[in-house]
Amino acid sequence: MKTAILATLLTTAAAFAPTPTTKASTTTALSGAFDNEIGAASPELGCWDPLGYVSNGDQARFDRLRYVELKHGRIAQLAAWGYATTWSGARFPGCEDFPAGHDAVLKIAPVNLIPVLVVAGALELMFKQKEGSFPGDFSATAFPVGFGPFARNEADMIDLRTKELNNGRAAMMGILGMMVHEQIDGKPFIFFDKFDIYTPFGN
Repeated sequence: MKTAILATLLTTAAAFAPTPTTKASTTTALSGAFDNEIGAASPELGCWDPLGYVSNGDQARFDRLRYVELKHGRIAQLAAWGYATTWSGARFPGCEDFPAGHDAVLKIAPVNLIPVLVVAGALELMFKQKEGSFPGDFSATAFPVGFGPFARNEADMIDLRTKELNNGRAAMMGILGMMVHEQIDGKPFIFFDKFDIYTPFGN
């Protein structure tokens, strides 16, 4: 479990790549060719790439990593939502006896995996990357996909893309935290527990 967590953290280190903002006057060891891309925490950090995945300025590699980051972020957002939903007691018909959380993965029957695999396969086939556009733009899909009326101009588009990227990053860390806390004490959501007021000097 510890090895899986460490591997996940290492593979997401390059995920913190940049937002459209003015480049800092000084260049740090963590900034590089993609300092003006979306996703940076601050102008000072620039492109957060401590492991040097795109330090050589390879645009194709950057686009590929950004595509993977967005995909993982979108999946993580759904995973966090599903994790909380099943933990609250909601179930699909026929799955009423399934446990919540990580135990469900270990106890699910092969036949119940069929709809999961069918849906995952359908999504992979249906959504298509638009040629020449930014990574994760699936507007080439047969039915409308995108930010719709919320993206009224280029500034709105950049703002929405940045929010999606950051929400995906938060969800990746969130779902990881839920799984870790469930393994530690069986309580993935601290806000579902009763809090005792801390009184260092007594009541």
